[in-house]
Amino acid sequence: MNITVAVIINGPKRKVWAAITDIENSANMLSGIIDVKIIEKPPQGLVGLKWLETRKIFGKAASETMWITEAVTNEYYCTRAENGGAVYTTKLSLTAAEPSTCLTMTFSDSSESIWVKMISAVIGFFLKSSMRKMLKKDLDEIKHYVESKK
Repeated sequence: MNITVAVIINGPKRKVWAAITDIENSANMLSGIIDVKIIEKPPQGLVGLKWLETRKIFGKAASETMWITEAVTNEYYCTRAENGGAVYTTKLSLTAAEPSTCLTMTFSDSSESIWVKMISAVIGFFLKSSMRKMLKKDLDEIKHYVESKK
């Protein structure tokens, strides 16, 4: 499953970047996040930052360990999570649209296991619309957060 959503935020890239990289406080910005616990913090930069994120998904709390695999300051970062043989990756990227910024989120899942691939093919069809709505809601809440900080 691959999903891409985007939103235009009235603010410069540096402000959007500051918001999306404040992982530790993301529960204050995104209503779907219940809690964030930092597991590992790199000595510098974002790559290697690892956290346990608890979200409310379909009415239930679900926790995933996530980490940043690559990042370019004020441009993009990529995260990865693994669960039950599935690998989830997300890329948040910024594009200047002066005086605004376009924030794009791309989510994808994959698996090495044939069993997980089969389950994902069936369930993914039904979940794609819900996932798109959840990701769009996250972006809309980031937009609101950044724009209200002026």
